[in-house]
Order: sequence, then structure tokens, then C-alpha cells
Amino acid sequence: MSRRRIGRLMQQAQLRCKTKRRFKATTDSKHTLPIAPNQLNRQFNVDSPDHAYVGDITYIATGEGWLYLAVVIDLYSRHVVGWSMADNMKTTLVNDALIMAIWKQKPKQGLLWHSDRGSQYASDSHRKLLKQYGIQQSMSRKGNCWDNAVSESFFHTLKTECVNHEKYASRDEATKSIFDYIEVFYNRQRLHSSNGYLSPVAFEKQFKAA
Repeated sequence: MSRRRIGRLMQQAQLRCKTKRRFKATTDSKHTLPIAPNQLNRQFNVDSPDHAYVGDITYIATGEGWLYLAVVIDLYSRHVVGWSMADNMKTTLVNDALIMAIWKQKPKQGLLWHSDRGSQYASDSHRKLLKQYGIQQSMSRKGNCWDNAVSESFFHTLKTECVNHEKYASRDEATKSIFDYIEVFYNRQRLHSSNGYLSPVAFEKQFKAA
């Protein structure tokens, strides 16, 4: 069919296309801070929980301005074990997300933590946090989003299933919506093919019961 016919049919059915939100960069890799080697090397499938985490930052548009979200994802189950939201992208955003994961999950020393090369993850305070808990740092290669594909996939899912269906008047409204999506739906109800069609929490419970 032609575009004109599709447009006419959509108008008759009162349908509108959902367009992508404007892009905003969240990674500042133009810095002189230390860069960790890519130890993860796209090994996204692991045998047990709390062995390897990945993380990243994304942004959500609100009527008050941008809201930034940092997440920590367990590669074993795709469980979002830590997250943090703020009106800025300072290092505390990623530190708070990782601390939440550490407090909740209590991973053993030697945990592998993978992220991009953003200045927040390369900062002195973030590296001190990793050293304090005996965490190994891994970073993606420059400009290679596939090295952190699991985080990218989660953000795509979050925006497709939740954020892009909403128009948030305030950061507080967006925070509550994203909290519900992550903690109520994604972690506990959403089925994942990589988990044998179990939710992340159910998949981890199955591992612990084995």
C-alpha cells in the first residue's frame, strides 16, 4: 500500500505513529581518567547469580526536565538488582545504584562489574567503591555499544513497554512509574526467554532451590 492509503486508514481508525524521543548522550568518554580493560568481552551468559553485573545510564523526559536512571543488572537472570534516579548525571548516580545492589545481594569478592567508559564509571570515587568491596572493573571498547548489549536491551524494553507510553509532568511522577515497572513488573512478573520463560526473581529462586 502507499503511504497515503496507510495514512488515510490510520486516520479513520484514529491511530497515530509512536515516534522515537529525541536522543541525548549520557556517556562522556572524552576524559583522561583510567580505563579498565574489557574483561567481560561479551560473555553475557553466566552460570550463577552475583557473578557478573552490567550497568549503564539512560534519560527520561519530563515536564520538569531530564530524569536520569542508572541500573545494575545481574547477567545470570537479567534481574535489575540496583538502580538510582536523579536530575543529574553525577558520579553519585552510578555509585548509589551499585551500593543498592551490594546491600541487597551481598555478592562475594571478585564480582565482575561491566560498564561503558563514561566519566562516572572511571571516576576516582567509583573506583574506590569497587576496591572497597573487592569488585573487578570491566569497560566496553570505545564507541562499541554491543559490548554492553544487555544494558542497552533493558533500556530499550523499559522505554518500549513503559516510558514511551507516558508523558510525565514531573520527575517525581516518572520516578514512581519507573519504580513500579522495575520492581513490580520487570523483576517479578515479566517473563524472559533466556530464563526459560521465568521472571528474573523466579529464575533465581529456582537456582537457589536446586
